[in-house]
Amino acid sequence: MVNKGTWVLIHKVVLEPRERASQIPADTKKVPLEMWIKGRLQKDTMIRKEAEILTRTGRKETGTLLEENPTYWHDFGEFMPELLAISDQVRELVFGGKK
Repeated sequence: MVNKGTWVLIHKVVLEPRERASQIPADTKKVPLEMWIKGRLQKDTMIRKEAEILTRTGRKETGTLLEENPTYWHDFGEFMPELLAISDQVRELVFGGKK
């Protein structure tokens, strides 16, 4: 159970594929338009259940409760040796090989 007032992350399907605009690319039209939103939970709710939140901008949204106190998870992907070689080439061009 997640308590009212907790900072949470919810998920919502904004548009189903059949509701998407006709002029969008075919591969985009095949998938739903989804939204993940963070805000304060408006009443005690279980994870994976429908929840209402109040966002930082004062907007009320509903969706499936995914996470309590969500953290940021992002990175720059896998190591690419090509970028290391490019970095060496740029250093050579800009600084004449000095470190």
